[in-house]
Parts: sequence; C-alpha cells; structure tokens
Amino acid sequence: MNNVQKVPTHKAPSEFGNGLSTASVLVVDDEPGIRNFIGKLLHPVVGRVEQAANAEIASRLLDTTHFDIVILDNVMPGTTGLSWLVEQRKLGFFADTILITAFADMDTAIEAMRAGAVDFVLKPFRSNQILNAVARCVDRVNLRRENYLLKYELASGNDLARSRLLGSSAVIQNIRTTLERAAPLPTPVLLTGDTGTGKEVAARALHVMSDRADKAFVPINCATISGDLIESELFGQIRQDAAGRTVRRDGVFMNANGGTLYLDEVIELPLDVQASLLRVIEHRKLRPVGSAREVPLDLRFIFATNGNLEDAVHQGKFREDLFHRINVLNICMPVLRDRIGDIKELALMFIQQIAKSLGVPPLTLSEGVLLNLSRYDWPGNVRELRNLIERSLIVGEWPAEFASDRNGLEVEAVDSLAAVERRHILTVLDACGGNRAEAGRRLGISRKTIDRKCAMWND
Repeated sequence: MNNVQKVPTHKAPSEFGNGLSTASVLVVDDEPGIRNFIGKLLHPVVGRVEQAANAEIASRLLDTTHFDIVILDNVMPGTTGLSWLVEQRKLGFFADTILITAFADMDTAIEAMRAGAVDFVLKPFRSNQILNAVARCVDRVNLRRENYLLKYELASGNDLARSRLLGSSAVIQNIRTTLERAAPLPTPVLLTGDTGTGKEVAARALHVMSDRADKAFVPINCATISGDLIESELFGQIRQDAAGRTVRRDGVFMNANGGTLYLDEVIELPLDVQASLLRVIEHRKLRPVGSAREVPLDLRFIFATNGNLEDAVHQGKFREDLFHRINVLNICMPVLRDRIGDIKELALMFIQQIAKSLGVPPLTLSEGVLLNLSRYDWPGNVRELRNLIERSLIVGEWPAEFASDRNGLEVEAVDSLAAVERRHILTVLDACGGNRAEAGRRLGISRKTIDRKCAMWND
C-alpha cells in the first residue's frame, strides 16, 4: 500500500546538502522492509517522501503528484523497473531515477542508461549510499538548472540592471511603495512604459523584496525567441528521437520553478502560446509539449511591454482573458524627463559602476554638466543616459553639448545648496519656455525673486 510520510515544518541541516530539504522522493519497491527503511532514512532530510509497492501504484501517484527523484527497484512482480520507466518516460516522466538492483552486470547498466536512470545502488546497500545517491541527484538537477538559466541571464545583456530602483522623485517613491506592498503576494504584476524606463530594474527590485529573493530571477524577452520555438522553449518538450528513445527537454518554466519569471514584451507571444500561458497562470500546472502529464508549478510572474495591450486586444493580437489575468496590478514606469530630479543619483551610480567595470577613471559630475543633463529631453530614457555615460567614460570627457555651460557653472560643486537651487529654477524655467511669471507660480515664489536670481547668475 501507498504510505505517505508527513512533511515536517522545518528540516534539520543535512551534511548531504541544503538542496535535499525541498526535494520530493518516491520509493518504488515491492519489499515493505526496503520501502520503510528508505522512507525512514529520507524522512528527516527531504521535503517529502512517498512509497509505492508496485508499478501500478507508482503510475497513479505520478499522474497526480510531481516528484524530483524516484528510487526504483528493478526486479518487481509483473514488470521490471526499467521497463516501467521506459513506458513512463513516453507519458511524461519528470524525475531523476535511482535504480536499485542486485545485478551490476554491463547489460543492466547499459539498459538503465538507455531508460534514463541517472544512478544506481547495489543491493544490499548502506544508508549513506542512498543518501549520497539522492544528494548527487539534487546537485545534478541544481547544476543543470543553473547552467540552463545562465544563458537567459547573460542574454539580458546588462549587469547594471541588477541595481536597485534608484531615485527620490515622487513618482519613483510611489512605485517603490507599490512594489513593497506587492512583494509578498502571488499576484502577477504588469510593468508598462517606454523603452529604457527601467522595467527590468523594477522587476528585479520586486523579486529582491519578495520571499523568493534567494531563488532564480529569469528574464525572458519574448520578442527574441522564434515563434515556432517559443512554446517548447517555455513549456519544455517530450519527443521520440530517431532511435525511438524518449527525449525530455525541460523548458524555462520548469527550470525557473520556485523563482520569478520576467516575461518582457509579452505582447509578442503567439496566440496559441498565450492560451497555454493562461492555463499555467490559472492552474499553476505545466504540460510540456508532447506530454500526457502536468507538472505543478510554483512561479511568480512579472510581465512587461512597451506596447499597448488594450489596442492589441481590440486588434485580435492579444487574448482578452489573458490581458485581464495579467493586468491585476499595472505599474507604469515614468519617462526620464518626468523624473529629472533623479538624474543626479542615476548618473553618479552609472559613473561609479561603469568606470569600475571598464577600468577607467570616473568623470566629474559638475553642476554645469548636471544642468545640461537635466535640460535634455532623453527620448531613450534611463538607457540613453547610461549609454551616454559609458561613451563619455570611454573617450574620457563629456560630449560638447553636455560639457559646460555658457554661464560658467562648470566649476561649482554639484552638491552645493546654491547649485541645487539654481539647477531647479533654471530647469523649471526651461519647462515654461522662459516664462518667468509661470515659473514663479510653479515654484511658489515671485517673479521678482526669479529676476533677482537670474541677474545674480549673469553677473
């Protein structure tokens, strides 16, 4: 009979590695003594362990429950463990398998490898042999997952995107507060806004604030994956190779399980993939392409686009039901010209990080430079600011249009109170087209005060 070991709230630290504490294990053996021995051995160190007395019970368990590892006896009544494993892989078998066998001949080893077993333990065995085999499986899975996800981390292209959400402007403070409130919740988040406004930075900030901070953050740009490949890339695939063997390829979702998935340019997803994504979000289960089984999924979804999803819905390019499912919490990232007060903090951060990365001396951010940066419109937003700073560091000086000011402001310290006041007043004047009366109204001061300040700066 099936025997379920209860999961303790906390697992004691294990000498075999921390990864065991979250692993789920199924023990399939017709001998009750061996099943109970392995179950009691693993119970204190793994997240969940269940038992099956035969292949039929094991099949039913796999239809309803996901396991990371299956410990499988090869010699059982009715069918061998390896024959059962071959059948299950065709249906969708998502666990690493440790084979228990009393025979260590070459034929059994070759058959086990072809069937997909990753390790085997000889009978009779000692407790540390089972524990070491399970630990190796966990380490193998984690290493495979890290290597798989690394290409997406590298593809994001910008290590600086890992930085925290900088800025003290009111709009950024409101966004930061919203992210803090959303962080502990499973609710999907949709980030919108122009290209270069920092949507991925906000997504990473949300991940760091959440209880998944120690898990993977996986950035995927949906626009960069070919339409005929994206479904198998995201959901995974089970197929038969030319030799008739079952090949399983885990996709992004399964490898990111437990962490946060950031789907940028979600508007570019094909309609059939949108339907599959909706099922995943609603049911928290994943069915790889070609699989007869679903796998439970634990993912935090963050979506982003610089397009208009509502227009895409009206044009029939984006599913309305998916739009409403992901549009629960919509955070619009502001353009840089609407947060001019944050340019100083952003520029100083970029100067420090990029100079260190390139191994070049930093540039001075003087009041004149900062004033010119503040007057610029920044159509490329924060990304354009970063690129400008990188170019300037490479050539060793600011571009002429940003380097100095006709009023000689270059020499004044960027942090002096007088400099901050002057920059703020001149920026508002620029926004008002030089209308001093309107600038005074916005600043809450008289026009005479502005006249007096401008006369003093022009002396």
